[in-house]
Amino acid sequence: MPSIVLAVARFGFLALLWIFVFAVAGVVRRDLWTGSRSNRLVAAPRGVPAAGPPQPAPARPRRGQSPRILVVTEGALAGTTITLTDRPITMGRAEDSTVVLTDDYASTRHARLVARNGEWFLEDVGSTNGTYLDRAKVTGPTPVPLGVPIRIGRTALELRP
Repeated sequence: MPSIVLAVARFGFLALLWIFVFAVAGVVRRDLWTGSRSNRLVAAPRGVPAAGPPQPAPARPRRGQSPRILVVTEGALAGTTITLTDRPITMGRAEDSTVVLTDDYASTRHARLVARNGEWFLEDVGSTNGTYLDRAKVTGPTPVPLGVPIRIGRTALELRP
């Protein structure tokens, strides 16, 4: 093999190796140094019960009722409630998410709930394992009815009046 081909192959391999190193460093930096927010929820470690008593099953919502709270019904944060405002609710493993999930099946930036015209819409923001509304995979902004479970890995959440 000519020496010039061998030299080009070595430099090409070295360049790819450095690209990989910088990509890994960027991911680590983004995961470690994201800003924290005071209104976020962090899951309790395994074996430690989440704060607050479990919520009872909701009554059948009446037509025309608007959601006021988001309730975590399954997962490490089960029983946690979040009062809904006009601000979007982000869900994922990132420290700056509104709901921080320690679920192995959740992505760093997994999903988002956004209020539009008095209705809440669920959006998957490029997650690896997908976001499900009841049993249907969310592919675009999808309206979320009251009492229908939102599934992210082992975590389930519901909008309630």
